[in-house]
Amino acid sequence: MSTFDETKSPIDRLRKSLLALTRHQKRAILAAADFMVLALVLWVVISVRYNEFYVPPAWPATLLLLAAPILTISTMAHMGLYRFVTRYLGSRGHGRIVAGVAVSVLIWSLLVFMSGQLGIPRTVVISYGLFGSVVIIASRYGVGWMLKTSGINLPVFDAKKDRQPVIIYGAGQMGLDLATALYRARSREVVGFCDNSPSLWGQYVGGFKVYRPESLGSTIERFGVKEFLLAIPAQDRNERRLVLKELENYPVTVKIMPSLDEIASGRVSVTDLRPLEVEDLLGRDSVPPNTELLARHTKEKNVLVTGAGGSVGSELVRQVLRQGPKRLVLLDISEAALYEISMEIADLVADRNGNGGKVEVIAVLGSVLDAALVNETLRRAEIETIYHAAAYKHVPIVEQNAAVGLANNIFGTEIVADAAIACGVERMVLISTDKAVRPTNVMGASKRLAELVLQARASTNPTTVFTMVRFGNVLDSSGSVVHRFRHQIKSGGPVTVTHPEVIRYFMSIPEAAELVIQAGAMARGGDVFVLDMGEPVKIDDLAALMIRLSGYEVRSDLHPDGDISIVYTGLRPGEKLYEELLLGANTTGTEHPRILRSDEPALSPTELQHELVLLRAAMSMRDVETIQAVLTRTVEGYRPDADAQATDNVPAAAWVAPARTLH
Repeated sequence: MSTFDETKSPIDRLRKSLLALTRHQKRAILAAADFMVLALVLWVVISVRYNEFYVPPAWPATLLLLAAPILTISTMAHMGLYRFVTRYLGSRGHGRIVAGVAVSVLIWSLLVFMSGQLGIPRTVVISYGLFGSVVIIASRYGVGWMLKTSGINLPVFDAKKDRQPVIIYGAGQMGLDLATALYRARSREVVGFCDNSPSLWGQYVGGFKVYRPESLGSTIERFGVKEFLLAIPAQDRNERRLVLKELENYPVTVKIMPSLDEIASGRVSVTDLRPLEVEDLLGRDSVPPNTELLARHTKEKNVLVTGAGGSVGSELVRQVLRQGPKRLVLLDISEAALYEISMEIADLVADRNGNGGKVEVIAVLGSVLDAALVNETLRRAEIETIYHAAAYKHVPIVEQNAAVGLANNIFGTEIVADAAIACGVERMVLISTDKAVRPTNVMGASKRLAELVLQARASTNPTTVFTMVRFGNVLDSSGSVVHRFRHQIKSGGPVTVTHPEVIRYFMSIPEAAELVIQAGAMARGGDVFVLDMGEPVKIDDLAALMIRLSGYEVRSDLHPDGDISIVYTGLRPGEKLYEELLLGANTTGTEHPRILRSDEPALSPTELQHELVLLRAAMSMRDVETIQAVLTRTVEGYRPDADAQATDNVPAAAWVAPARTLH
């Protein structure tokens, strides 16, 4: 542990008291000191100019002179200068000081001119700007030097070992394990814990003092901490967000401890820390899965996952495999994606089979539009449970390739559902989306029609249970906004956001897959399950968060010296400002606290079949008007974006279904 110089002089005690103040108190003191220094600089400049001790001739002149430092402080505060940690101001902070003083000088000059007080020479204005900038910057260096050289409980590290001071958030068992491991490894110097439990504040855990969150700023400055380690459970996302909010004004790197599951598996050790990612912060605190629901229709079952190579489909494969199915069939149209997921699970299957389990894995390359292939696969594999994740989901792409999207998402679902009935499948679960609710785009309309197909089949075929699970965006899925932002930040920006008011729901891929399996296990037939997505996230805020987590500052009008800017490009065809999860308010609870069952309207099988026949015919005849009419009649609330009308911006060929899809 560190050795501390416990100097007890009155000056050191005063310095220690100042360091213990809150950030707001420190900012107030710093602003007051700046005011006095700037006022003194201005008085000295005027006195030197007139070669005598200057005394204002009247109170209007006095007010005018006091306006200069007031304007300077106000400008620097507006530019965020007082949010900087004084010790780590850097060149960016120096630039803001100079800019703040320059802007305030210009405003003051205008104020002097408008007041009619013409007795202030131009040299005074210029000299005030120059010397004011120099004095303020010098004061910051002085404060930084004082904090580094004073003996105020600052840790003295062994130069030979050169260990970096760190603070661990979380004084529970996870935090104690991490502190112990770091102490033994001698790679970092733990200067203490931080925890939100008042009972621990001021106490020592494992020999390390526990600090309150409100004192983080002073603690970081006091010990020169540049790395902050999180040792709290992965599901406590809200607590992580609060910690990050507290740290956003400090030059520290935030890293996170591996989960207990990862450590227990032997894949990582306690000290294998990783940078905090946006996925660790978004979504809401997860709920442990109901293991009985997970296993109810997967354990010792023959299971098919369509779209198995996709983001959600591949996670469904992993989750199903953990439950111990008898046979697991992977169906995907992409050879590369199918190969990748097959290779990924090969070792897992080998380990399971070597430990007494017996799982047969079959990879099937093909499309859900190939009715013969789908029927043969279900019959030969004796499939009992289907998770239907095969879909085209990217709104702009489907908007420009409407026929392919409609054929795959609607008629592909119909083919799988009919094959399930013919082959005696016990249960089929459709992976749907919040974009199916009152959609403004073809993709959303196609997914709602897919839901209607399953609702119609459920009403006439009680032997096979058909159900749908609807949720919002999943983090790190293919084409995710997180992927795009990460690439843009890596390239130096700008980060593009369609609209500053766009909001979306987010959920992690593993949690989404778990909830899909659990929801499917509770289905009675024709159900629409809705996952509790928590609070929505503004995409604009998400972009800013990812920029900050990458170690950069957002460039804006208020912060022109920032690193990466956010650019608004306008809503894309078919894109909504916000997504909904329900058509109505008729929801009931289930066995799981995060899953709701919704009573949604449906079309009769006869009516739906009539509309699907019309849709097929219209697609083959390039009848865009009829296609739009069918979608409008069948999909409640469907109102295509005026800017995305096929007749205006989308080639007619996009609405023509390929011949192979028209079975």
